[in-house]
Amino acid sequence: MVSLLPHGSGRPAPVGVTLESRPAGVPDGSAAADVVATDLGALRTLVDTATDADVARALHAARPTLDDFAALLSPAAGRRLEELAGRAQATTVRRFGRTIHLFAPLYLSNECVSVCTYCGFSAGNDIARRTLSIDEVVAEARCLTDQGFRHLLLVAGEHARIVGKDYLVECVRALAPEVPSLSLEVQVWDTATYARLVEAGCDGLVVYQETYDRDLYAGVHRKGKKRNYDWRLAAPDRGAAAGMRRLGVGALIGLHPDWRTEALAVAAHARALVRRWWRCEVSVSLPRLRPAAGDVTPAHPVDDRSFVQLLCALRLLLPDLGLVLSTREAPELRDALLGLGVTHLSAGSSTEPGGYAAPDGAEPQFEVADTRAPATVAAVVRAAGYDPVWKDWQRVARDR
Repeated sequence: MVSLLPHGSGRPAPVGVTLESRPAGVPDGSAAADVVATDLGALRTLVDTATDADVARALHAARPTLDDFAALLSPAAGRRLEELAGRAQATTVRRFGRTIHLFAPLYLSNECVSVCTYCGFSAGNDIARRTLSIDEVVAEARCLTDQGFRHLLLVAGEHARIVGKDYLVECVRALAPEVPSLSLEVQVWDTATYARLVEAGCDGLVVYQETYDRDLYAGVHRKGKKRNYDWRLAAPDRGAAAGMRRLGVGALIGLHPDWRTEALAVAAHARALVRRWWRCEVSVSLPRLRPAAGDVTPAHPVDDRSFVQLLCALRLLLPDLGLVLSTREAPELRDALLGLGVTHLSAGSSTEPGGYAAPDGAEPQFEVADTRAPATVAAVVRAAGYDPVWKDWQRVARDR
């Protein structure tokens, strides 16, 4: 069960809420408001009660609903995983062709003032910290572009002074002439800051809610601005309003004791973003919790079969959704999932600031499972009958 009501409401929190009880930090008319209004408890009940007939209807639905998605997450659907995977593959090829988009994360800093129980960068961890200079950021990017990448995801811990808005704008501005597509996965900002980043050359925003359960969220985010659940939930809306053309959301699978409840919330959020911000490309990533500094270990590990079921169900619910698979996953699983709905792969990833051009022992965010070189991953993609796509976007300068 997941609670979406604010803490301290003075009454038992239902699993779903109406717009009338929408938290003050969630803007009316936003995708975040749609998520808050979703009755996740009722959907979770549908998962447990789904019959074979419900699954068959969901598999053949022309316009699947969240009720259909619940059926596809059910144990009954799990017994028909091959059929689910076949439909997911056919849907992906029909919508995306036989292509896999490749990208790489570029870690700017592991400085952080937030205390999060699942993250190697957490402020309470005694680790080697590093923030890259602008020259070092450019050097890292050139190391990646030399390997073929044209889409980079800039990642940083949460430190508003060291990794502030001016620093991020400067990083984007320095990279934009050489990197066609730049996305950010950093602490969340207001609309005006996102507009500055768009103007500098950023076109994508990735914000993981980590968990959509308010009570669990409060328990794992113990200190820092990241504790503000509603401000974070509405960040993709602010980014879209500022002009970001790519929006990415997701949850950290293995954090919540019930992966199906988390999956329902992620799906509701992605669906709301697709509807509210239909000009944007929306993607979902469902990273599974990996070992990291601070003795981080998955408390509620999700097995491969369940993970595959989740990805395939998402593909059928949202046929045009980007599905991202990171190097957190083992090579064998990544290779097997190429034909089952995944559209975006990271490759050759380092989660340490400076890890490409000048590694010096700074602590990585988590342990990478797939350490293969980008060229090797691209070769595997080709061998599977897919085309690795390094570039699908080019900024065009306009006279003002």
